[in-house]
Order: sequence, then structure tokens, then C-alpha cells
Amino acid sequence: MMKITCLDQSVRNLSPPLPRDVVPIKSSGAVPRRTRYSWLVALLRFMDTGCFSAAQRISCHNMNADLFKPVPERGPSQSSAPAKTGRNKGEQNKPEVAQVITDPKSGRCYSKGKLLGKGGFARCYEMTDLSNNKMYAVKVIPQSRVSKPHQRDKITNEIDLHRSLSHKHIVKFSHHFEDQENIYIFLELCSRKSLAHIWKARHTLTEPEVRYYLKQIISGLKYLHSRGILHRDLKLGNFFVNENMELRLGDFGLAAKLETVEQRKKTICGTPNYLAPEVLNRQGHGTESDVWSLGCVMYTLMCGNPPFETLDLKETYKCIKEVRYNLPSTLSPSAQKLISNILQKNPSDRLTLDQILNHEFFTKGYTPDKLPPSSCVMVPELHPPSPAKKFLTKMAKSLFGKKKAKVEKMPCEDKDDKDISKLVSGIVKCSINRQISYKTVGPNEAPSPAGHLVSSVPLEQTPAEEESRKSISRSFKGTMASSSEPCEDVLTPAAVAEAAMKVLNNCLANMPAATRNPPCLSRPQSFLWVTKWVDYSNKYGFGYQLSNQNIGVLFNEGTHLSLCDQRKTVHYCLTNNKHFTFAANSLPEQLRSQKQIVELMANYMEQNLMEGGDLHCEEHVSGPPPLLLQWVKTDHALVMLFNNGTLQVNFYTDHTKIILCKSSDDAYLLTYISRERVSYTYLLSMLSELGCSSELRHRLRYVVQLLQHHMDA
Repeated sequence: MMKITCLDQSVRNLSPPLPRDVVPIKSSGAVPRRTRYSWLVALLRFMDTGCFSAAQRISCHNMNADLFKPVPERGPSQSSAPAKTGRNKGEQNKPEVAQVITDPKSGRCYSKGKLLGKGGFARCYEMTDLSNNKMYAVKVIPQSRVSKPHQRDKITNEIDLHRSLSHKHIVKFSHHFEDQENIYIFLELCSRKSLAHIWKARHTLTEPEVRYYLKQIISGLKYLHSRGILHRDLKLGNFFVNENMELRLGDFGLAAKLETVEQRKKTICGTPNYLAPEVLNRQGHGTESDVWSLGCVMYTLMCGNPPFETLDLKETYKCIKEVRYNLPSTLSPSAQKLISNILQKNPSDRLTLDQILNHEFFTKGYTPDKLPPSSCVMVPELHPPSPAKKFLTKMAKSLFGKKKAKVEKMPCEDKDDKDISKLVSGIVKCSINRQISYKTVGPNEAPSPAGHLVSSVPLEQTPAEEESRKSISRSFKGTMASSSEPCEDVLTPAAVAEAAMKVLNNCLANMPAATRNPPCLSRPQSFLWVTKWVDYSNKYGFGYQLSNQNIGVLFNEGTHLSLCDQRKTVHYCLTNNKHFTFAANSLPEQLRSQKQIVELMANYMEQNLMEGGDLHCEEHVSGPPPLLLQWVKTDHALVMLFNNGTLQVNFYTDHTKIILCKSSDDAYLLTYISRERVSYTYLLSMLSELGCSSELRHRLRYVVQLLQHHMDA
């Protein structure tokens, strides 16, 4: 069968993230090194390898550094060209596609939207049928690129093959037509783009997520193989994700009919990092070759980079032929076994698709029924089924009703408060104190079920943990650090929660009925609040950015580290009443890896997250930075408790926020940040006297119920 390299719906000009398996850097020397190799990287990108060496990677001990790195420009799995290059000739001479195109036969008109991706032969645009507003991903191929008979045959074969396919996990083929300038192929539009984009934002996925996607890929691949079709170009950029987070296999430009071993074509085609040894040895493609590529995809999703990537294309091919790659120890034993059983040099030794599904990686591991859209950019909270979770789901439905496309309001305020109390029992929380039953979840493990309540009562430390803390304290002596003396009158999470619950309860009890909020303060006193946050507690901890640009992380083991004064000062807290302050350039060796984690979280938030509202404060606020004592997550909100008495609650559904803090004269201020991210600050006493809108009142009641549950736990 004739073959071409086909465009996918993803953007091609991505850049590989820096790999993650190098010891912490002690200087900025890695940056010039990357510059030094820039000419070589550019050359390799042209060759579609998109690789970086391990020596150029920035990481920390025991951490996935690149999860929080700035978004790269191009990824190693995104090269769409076959191993033989040179097909981009004349790319700049492609004519612009008209804003409106018309099907000569049907007369239907289509409006061109944004560019989704481009390759050597074609470009892919979002287009809308003007008669019914239905949207498509449209592959546009200039007539000038198919002027020769064999080029025309390739397009014809691709169209004939794709239009014959019908499967839940295959990109749907709609129709095609051509005019004097172009050929137009109309395909199903996948609004979440591709796994390449998810990988670009996340760099590594958890094992439950990998199982979720692999099961769908295997389903589509089994369908192709059952029809005697080989895909021959399996990679992240060819797996598309629709609005419902369902995966679709696409790009059949290199697909071919399965032939006998003797009749197989010996052409080397595909994406270099995913080619099987037998393909490089010109023994032809078989179903086993697709299985090999599937193993490379699994490895890339879990490890952050393809298994055989190097700086040199020849070296990459050599590694593939010798099946020479590293299995990170961070992978679970079952994941390591599965990858090893797939990436076998002899095709007959590889697992079949059915054997892969029956492997313990799938049979003994949790696979979610569905992933939240937020998982495209951040680690999702996944909870294996449990009676508690089912109970919470039932209660949520009864309290909040069915989900709607747009969230207009919070739960009706006349619902029984007991229902709210039951609902918020499904919480996950972390305290600056060590947690009962709290377990640091590995990078490939699912978080604790939502129904499991984690207590904030500290456990007695083991001798090893106690000695470790004492060792760190001793090491700080003699360094350029200032230490605060232990304070007896220090706020605990319970004290902050109790105080907030008391004043809010009093406010609600005395509040008269009202239909609107009272006038807000025109010039409220400046205070600190959380503008951005990232939950990576499945491995490290909870990171946040304050309104004065300070960055803090509450680590899973209960320590806290903040970067202040434009990252020139480091505040470290072993316990709630023992603080150390360092200049960033004179940090003890023991804290450098934690500082690097904080910096990576800071970079991630800076590059990927919006400000939470328009409420700004002075960058330099006197005194030590507020310390996050505890964070609590329910199905509907995030609660943060600080050692200065500040309480902040962020509602997920509509991005509204409530902040309760004290002014300099000890009066309570309540700030409400609306859906439009506009802030309104009130004296709590004024709300108690004049009342407030039902929207704000119900949020306050929800917060009180949440705090009450916190106190009862």
C-alpha cells in the first residue's frame, strides 16, 4: 500500500522538556551548555529527533523536576516526519487557505478558524460549517503537493482507508472535497488536542492515567489489526482527546495493509524515537511493530521522555537495535515488567495486545472510568471506588443537583445544613503537623480515597525522623542564618479554624435578611492572600503564591519553605514555632533540593496559572511571611489556614473566593472575590449589621459547616 506521512491535529513546533534524571545542579552551568549545543539541537529538530541528552537535564534528588518547568516549545514525540526527511521543501510557497471555502458539489460553505497543526504535506485548520455551526478538524493539502501520480495515490489511499474505519477510539472521518487550490479532508474535531499537549503541560502522568489512556489506545489498535491494518506511526501527537476526555487514534498517513513476512515493505518510516528494531533492520512492519511503539508511548508518558532518545540520530538507532534503555526506579514493579515485556528485540517475544491488557499492571491497578479535564494541565485527584465515595456522590447530587454546563449559583441556601456537613466529610487535608495515617503517595500511586478523613493530630516521631530533624537544626548553627526563638503562644490549625468559625457563626446569627451586599471598603487595608496554588502532594507537597509574589510550599513531611524578597531570602520552618531565615546564596546543603522544588513550583505557577483576582498588595510587607499551617480539600472547595489567623476558601466551580483576616486595629475583614475575579472587602461587623446577598451568605454557611467538621474530626 502507498503511504504518506500525514498531519495530526496537534501543533508540531513543540520543544522537548528537559529530562529528569540528573543530580541537582550546583551552579548555572547547565544553561550555557544548552546554548552551546543549540546548533546541534536545531539540526536534530530538522531531522525530527527532538532529543536532549541527560547531561542537559535539570532535576533534583527524588523529584520529577520537569513537571513544573516552563512550557517547552517542542517535544521529542512530536516530530511528524518519517525517518527520511526533506519533504518540507517548498513549505513557504504554500498558498494561504481562503477564509471561506465552498464544496463545489454540495455548495456548503465552511469558515476557516485557527491553525491546529502543520506538516510537510498539509496543514490542519479548525473549520465551521456555516449551515449548522458544526466544527471539524480539516486537513488541507495543496494541489501543488500532489501533482505527481504517486503523490495523488498516497492521498487517495489514505482517504479510502480512513473512511472505511468506524470505532469509538478512532478519529471519525466525515467527508472530503477539493477545489483548484487544495484537497480538504474533514475529520472529527478533538477539542482537548492530543496527548502530546497533555504531556507538554504535565511531562509525566500517574499510573492510573496511563492505564486509562492505554486501554483506549489498545482498543483502537485491536480494531485496526483485526481489519489487517497497521498504523505504523504511533506516538503522542497521534492520540487525540475530545471534549469528554475520550481518546481517538488518528493520522493514517503511514498506515498500511498487513502483509505476510515475505511481502512486507522494507521502507523505514515512522517517528525515529518510536521505530522498532525490525523496521530499522529493514525486515518490515508487523503488528508487533505497533506494539513496540505502544511500549515507547507508555514509557514516555510515565518517564517524561522516549526510552531511546539521544542527541544523535545514529546513536538513537543503535540504542533501539540493541534495546538499550533505562528503567527508572520510580516506576512500580508491574510497570517495569510490562515495559520490559513489550520492548523485546525479537518481535515474537513481545506481548500481544490481549496479553498486555491481562498483565498485572492493568488487572491489579486502579483505572479511572473518566479523567477530569483539569488533568490536561495538572495532577488529578483520583479516588478508587469505595462506599464512602459513593455516599458522597449521592449526597452531592441531592444537595447540588445535576451538573450543568455553566455553574450559575452555589447550592440553594435552604438545604439542610446537615447535608453539607455530611458532604464535606470527603476531604483530603495536610497539616504542618505530621498526619495520622498520612502517607506520601508515590508518583505512580493514586491519592487516598475521598472518603478517608486524614487527622491533623501529630504522631510521635520515629527515632530516625527525630534524629534527622535534630541533624538539620545542628547543621544550621554557624551558617548565615537568623533563628526565631520558640514562641509559646503560637496559633495551630485548630485554633485558626475555631476562631474563624466563631466569628462567622456570630455574623450569620445576627445577620438580617438582605438581597444585596453592603457598600465595600473603598480603600481596604493591604493584606496577603493566595493568588495561585498547585497541589503536588502525591509526591512533594502543596505550593502557593502570595499576593506579594512570595512563594511557599508545605511539604508532605510537615516542613515549610518560602522564597521571599524576589527569591533572595529563604524562610524555613521545621515546626510551627521554629523558624530559620537564610540568604538564598548561603543556603545549607540540606535545604537546596527543597528550595529547588519550590522554585520549580514557582515557575510552573508563573507560566501556567492565572492570578486569582484583582486584589493586590504591596510587594514588601513588614514581618516574616505568613506560614501555611494546613490546607483542606473537599469536592467543592479548597481551604487554607495561616499562622497569622487568615482563612482563605477557594470554590472550584466558579472560582469565587472568601478571605477572612484581621486588620491592623484587630477588626475582622471579609473579602469576596467574584466569578469575574473582582474583589470586594467588607468589615465583618458591617455584614453582620446590614446583611448580604444570598450568594455570599450561602458561601459563608458552607465555610462554617466545613470548619465545624474540621473541629469535630
